[in-house]
Amino acid sequence: MQTEQTNQFPLTDCRFCSLVSQANKEDPIGTAGSYDHWLIMEAPQPWSQEIFQENPTTKSLMGLFQELIFQQGVKLRPMLIAPDREYSHSGFTRVLYYHRPTQMFSQFEKQEFIVPEEEANALLTAILKQLMQQPNDLSKFQQYQQQNIDIRELMVCTHAQVDLACGRFGTPIYRRLRKEYAPASNGKLRVWQTTHFGGHQFAPTLVDLPQGCLWGHLKPEVLDLLVNENGLVADLQHYYRGWTGFSKFEQIADREIWMQSGWSWLKYLKAGKVLAIEEVTEGQDADWAEVRIDFADPHSRRTGAYEARIESCGEIMSAFNSAKELELEAVKQYRVSRLVQVE
Repeated sequence: MQTEQTNQFPLTDCRFCSLVSQANKEDPIGTAGSYDHWLIMEAPQPWSQEIFQENPTTKSLMGLFQELIFQQGVKLRPMLIAPDREYSHSGFTRVLYYHRPTQMFSQFEKQEFIVPEEEANALLTAILKQLMQQPNDLSKFQQYQQQNIDIRELMVCTHAQVDLACGRFGTPIYRRLRKEYAPASNGKLRVWQTTHFGGHQFAPTLVDLPQGCLWGHLKPEVLDLLVNENGLVADLQHYYRGWTGFSKFEQIADREIWMQSGWSWLKYLKAGKVLAIEEVTEGQDADWAEVRIDFADPHSRRTGAYEARIESCGEIMSAFNSAKELELEAVKQYRVSRLVQVE
């Protein structure tokens, strides 16, 4: 396959990785990560680069996080959010836990707790031990559980200590969403600042929960469409990093189906499977993959499936971290070369 490469973005023009990524037209799809669980806790700013290792509540849990993620292979994304003057409660800590409810699903299932600060470590430990299928005392925290599963949470990365681009570009998007969209939602939408969740080069980037979609390269003019879902889905195509219920190549196919099906596709119950993929050595990206996406309409109960072939369509140069002297790397870009509904 012929490889096309755009002109390199001049190193002297920029220190922000996300500007290089945008200038060289890096497609963010397929970069969302794949998770079955989200564990999110309030933690006051400022956040250092190693905030999880330094925060009094989380530093003692690093062993459990590492065992779950790296030894047991649990798809868990821990994050911290900044307390908010309106949402938060002095002397208490908010913990949000989201999990995949079934194999086929459209959004994560949520539990929210507001516990006394001194109880936060015990609550997080109980949740993690439950994930490890070990004895735990999670039931004793029921008195702190909140009955607000219908609230939508938009979480914008502003973690400048990890990458300058997230602070420089994430903060204005956070402020716009917090000032304009959250107050207009009648309590149905909250907006948070969050620690890093991957993809500096796509700043400003956010995660939309409980749906689990990730967005990047955001601009103020697309926020209304993203929040209200009241326009053409095609206008969001190049901002969509993917749905975290899917793996990389499933995300690429999923976006193509969404482009053809419209907003209703995001509400469908879905499950994905990689049918075939090019064999590559460790550390390399495959040139092609074939995937299947099964779906069910929760309203009409119509079911079906799509099969898609995804192929590499070239490379662009991108930077994964902001710096005074950026290091550029070649990143494969992909397209859906075949998409058919098979059932």
